[in-house]
Amino acid sequence: MRNLKIYHQTGATKQPPGTKPNISLPLPSVPTNDDGSVSPENAANIMNNLSSVVDMMGAASTAAVSLGVIKGILVKLAYKNDMGIDLGIPTSDDITILENDTDLFSQFPRSVHIPKEAFSQALERNGSFAGVLLFPKMYQDDPNSVFINNEVVGIEMGADISNLSRNIEIHYRNVDKNGKIASCRSWNGKEKTQTWITDGCETRETNGSITCHCSHLTFFAILMSPPPGNISTSDFKSLTYITSIGCGLSMFFLAVALFMHCLIRKRKASQATKILMNLFVAMFNLNFSFLVNESIANLGNYGACIVMAASMHYAMLATFSWFFIEALHLYLNLWTRPIQIKHYMMKICITGWVIPAVVVIALLATGKYDYLIIYTDDGNSAKMCWISDAVVHQGVNIGYYAVVFIFTFIIFILTVRQINLFNHAVDNAQNNSSIRTNTFSILGLFLLFGITWAFAFFSHGPMLIASYYIFTILNSFQGFFLFIYYYNSSKNVGEDNKVTASSTSSAAPHTLTSFTPQ
Repeated sequence: MRNLKIYHQTGATKQPPGTKPNISLPLPSVPTNDDGSVSPENAANIMNNLSSVVDMMGAASTAAVSLGVIKGILVKLAYKNDMGIDLGIPTSDDITILENDTDLFSQFPRSVHIPKEAFSQALERNGSFAGVLLFPKMYQDDPNSVFINNEVVGIEMGADISNLSRNIEIHYRNVDKNGKIASCRSWNGKEKTQTWITDGCETRETNGSITCHCSHLTFFAILMSPPPGNISTSDFKSLTYITSIGCGLSMFFLAVALFMHCLIRKRKASQATKILMNLFVAMFNLNFSFLVNESIANLGNYGACIVMAASMHYAMLATFSWFFIEALHLYLNLWTRPIQIKHYMMKICITGWVIPAVVVIALLATGKYDYLIIYTDDGNSAKMCWISDAVVHQGVNIGYYAVVFIFTFIIFILTVRQINLFNHAVDNAQNNSSIRTNTFSILGLFLLFGITWAFAFFSHGPMLIASYYIFTILNSFQGFFLFIYYYNSSKNVGEDNKVTASSTSSAAPHTLTSFTPQ
């Protein structure tokens, strides 16, 4: 069997070249509800009994079928199929079969692709046909949502088809969402209570079109739901504006700091400075990837979006890792006393760069990166490339940062306590100068350890929007603040490789000078 492209077209529209199905099989109408909808139980029975309809086809290889309001197509399977089956579905009953590679999908509002792999599985499991039926006015269990075009697509091949590496694709073109959220759903047709779930299906939106990528055969529909409206349009625009300015400014000053380090101070850099530069590299990549993310997402190139999502996620996890390492370095120098660790910097770099890579590779392998739509209360939206599964995002990112936060916050509190103990031990003349220096060091450590990220990850309730603003301002400008901290600390304290109790902050070269008089 060569690649079949099956089209429904209106009589008023010019028919594409080709032939119609061999026969038409009008079957007895299916009982409907008072509103004209087909019950899930009747729909499931029809799909389960398609094999008996195939027996009615005789020697015909294709057939157009109709059961009252239900329309569809049946195609007998053959052992030679190079491309799978493509179906274009407009609104009429006229069916045309094209036995060539002419791509006319753009002429039709709906289309379905069944890959070759599905045919192989069906033939191996004694399947004998491919059937695609449209069920208008199918009942669904969410009163606040509707199916797109008020219809459901049922696909059956006479065998259990699942875990496809090349997915079934269902396309809807020129969709007017009217501010609603589109979500591809499936129902297995077996449960008495109809439950539409997202498992096994991915939703991708490009230029007004929606595509469902599903790894199994069953009933499919696109559910249109009201947006959650978790953030107002004004807040979203303000936060976006602040982020763009802050990230751009941070990138500039991080680049300046890295330039200063590479051309001026690299040879005499301490371990603390080297660690700080690694953090700056991670933060620069994070700011850059965030700024270009939406532009990449709007290109509509799925592969580019996956790379973008993975890159930004890696930069974020690497930034978290270097927050942890900054705190660890401070702890090793202030509380355990200087110790000689063989290949210390190499081990630190492996921790900071390799561990995030392992996490990202695992998510890439399991296909967790995709388009993510952010909705506002007026139905507008913005697209970005990120982790589409909220559960994975919560488990990986919040879990990862929670570990970092607990450790860095403990070190931060211990450091502040040490500073306060020192202030009580100095005389008043020295104390005034020391307070200014210590306050600067404490603020620097607060940013350096990434504690500001807690405003985003751990904020809930009535202060949620306020926390978004605090987080956006502090973290967007974090690179700028840390550059000022690095510059002033480098100017005030000469760099050397000797680690002492008065010059061991991992914030910058020996910046925690609060333990000795200035």
